[in-house]
Amino acid sequence: MTEASDATYIGTELELFASAKNWKSYLGTRIRPHVGRRVLEVGAGLGGTTGHLISDSVEHWTCLEPDPVLAGQISVESAGPQEVRVVTGTISDIGEADLYDTIIYIDVIEHIEEDREELTRAWECLEISGNLIVLAPAHQWLMSEFDQAVGHFRRYNKASLAAIAPQPSSQVALQYLDTFGLLASLANKTILQSGSPNPGQVSFWDRVLVPISRRFDKVLGYNLGRSVLGIWRKSDARFAHQSTS
Repeated sequence: MTEASDATYIGTELELFASAKNWKSYLGTRIRPHVGRRVLEVGAGLGGTTGHLISDSVEHWTCLEPDPVLAGQISVESAGPQEVRVVTGTISDIGEADLYDTIIYIDVIEHIEEDREELTRAWECLEISGNLIVLAPAHQWLMSEFDQAVGHFRRYNKASLAAIAPQPSSQVALQYLDTFGLLASLANKTILQSGSPNPGQVSFWDRVLVPISRRFDKVLGYNLGRSVLGIWRKSDARFAHQSTS
């Protein structure tokens, strides 16, 4: 592990969504096909999502977490022979010689004020033809007191997330996930006028709404959802060309 960081996590969503197994399983199906052999997960939190993202192709997985308390609690259960290590720090603590073929941000980039600079630094740690995978909460009009309380600077749509993707790159995927989660979040904000979901609502969302969203997201072409997922492949600058969606 690296020297402990001074960063302290101020949110509560890690604990609130810790038991959202259906959602994490869904994320795994969308992300695992794009995961390579040497992976850096930035802002791994408690490692609660990591096990759902690891595929058989993974050889080395690094969980990077700035909060030393959270980093000390990461315990990843992996059924395969993968090497999983925990590093306390930020993307700036990754050495120039450390290159990865996959770098992942799961509900992290919204916590970082200088988001474009963050991804640019990550890009420097990514191999040519490697994938940058970013999942973030969708739609600024859903910004709530809960977002602010857990340290979110913003929410994203497809355009705003794509705007901070480093170049040169080719866009592998840009899609919304969780149609019915979006509807539930909208109802929670406008009808119930509640800024923060409670454990019962999170449980209902994960048990009932996420399985329905998995079906409807595909039918709707991944054009509606509570979260936005972007995946970009790093191009060789010598042969860069305009990417296509």
